[in-house]
Amino acid sequence: MTPMDIFWLFFMFSALQPVLRQKFLDAARQRMIARIEQERNSRLILLVHRQETMSLLGFPLFRYIDINDSEEVIRAIHLTDNDMPLDLVLHTPGGLVLASLQIARALKAHKGKTTVFVPHYAMSGGTLISLAADEIVMCEHAVLGPVDPQLGQSPAASILKAVEKKPVSEIDDQTLIMADQAEKAIRQVRDAVTELLEDKFGEQKAREVAALLSEGTWTHDFPITARAARDLGLPVSTDMPESVLSLMQLYPQPARRQPSVEYLPQPYRGERTAGGSS
Repeated sequence: MTPMDIFWLFFMFSALQPVLRQKFLDAARQRMIARIEQERNSRLILLVHRQETMSLLGFPLFRYIDINDSEEVIRAIHLTDNDMPLDLVLHTPGGLVLASLQIARALKAHKGKTTVFVPHYAMSGGTLISLAADEIVMCEHAVLGPVDPQLGQSPAASILKAVEKKPVSEIDDQTLIMADQAEKAIRQVRDAVTELLEDKFGEQKAREVAALLSEGTWTHDFPITARAARDLGLPVSTDMPESVLSLMQLYPQPARRQPSVEYLPQPYRGERTAGGSS
């Protein structure tokens, strides 16, 4: 074998390695999903958004809930017997209200028990989906978030407050149009949250919680912990199955040249010995 043959073999192996690694990862995910479904006698759906990077330029690409996500989740729900339990794992910063609400309504309409698992975070649109479930299972340090609508880079509630502080004569037409859109967006989201919660809380309580979550009470990235969610009256448990956490490990953040978090990936139980083993 000539040096050139060795070079080309090395080149082909290097080119195929990421593809093979992804295939093995996909197969491991499918096996774990099948195992959890068998254990829980349920349909398991995952909606996981990781930050990705462009393969050549290295620019970060941020993933959000979009119409394609809602199509796929709703298709999975339609492929499930109406009496079978549905489990949905959410790991997302949020996304389009339309897509999130489509998923939430499909989840709510399902007759079997619906459970949303939040291992780390489900903000904004992810929280909107969670509100439709019969049970929300969160890790102890996982968070939900407010569902107040955003217009571009600005919170709708903040646009309204800014307009209220000035005479109309001092406000330009574009800002007035944005304020009108902001008012409508808040009302629409508040009514949607009320719709999702009414059968759990009753109309009055549902409206109170909907107003708290949608009218700009907090900043949009405010973390609502499991305890805070329970205080709101949401059906929250912290009994997170280890199998769900193991499954999340099969959705790694795309590798960078140097990891920002690093540790020895094995469980430590009890006291450590001088040699470093447990």
